[in-house]
Amino acid sequence: MREINNLKTRLSTAFEMKDLGPAKQILGMKISRDRSELYIEKVLSRFRVNDAKPKTTPLANHFKLSKEQSPKTAKERNVTLQGFVDADLGGNVDSSKSTSEYVYTIGGTAMSWMSKLQKCVSLSSTEA
Repeated sequence: MREINNLKTRLSTAFEMKDLGPAKQILGMKISRDRSELYIEKVLSRFRVNDAKPKTTPLANHFKLSKEQSPKTAKERNVTLQGFVDADLGGNVDSSKSTSEYVYTIGGTAMSWMSKLQKCVSLSSTEA
């Protein structure tokens, strides 16, 4: 956002302009948020992290790493991969279906996660 504001400031020194706020329509096409964006907001709200502050990654997107930059010593390569898996037996009150979930972390940072309502009802943990 800072970069956008900086660009607006530089353009306004060179041109006469007025900031009308975010675009709602471009070339006759209405701009609307897609379903995935709404889903992400719903998930963030559900876990009460929708006000969380974003964190940057160590490198910008345009950086490419070479083989020479990879870890060479045992200490550099000592990155812990952990996986956590859980399921609640019949935890959904309405359908009695179970929810399965997992999260994999590398060095304490979540790399992959999933939470899924199962398609069928299990009557025991063995059957699940």
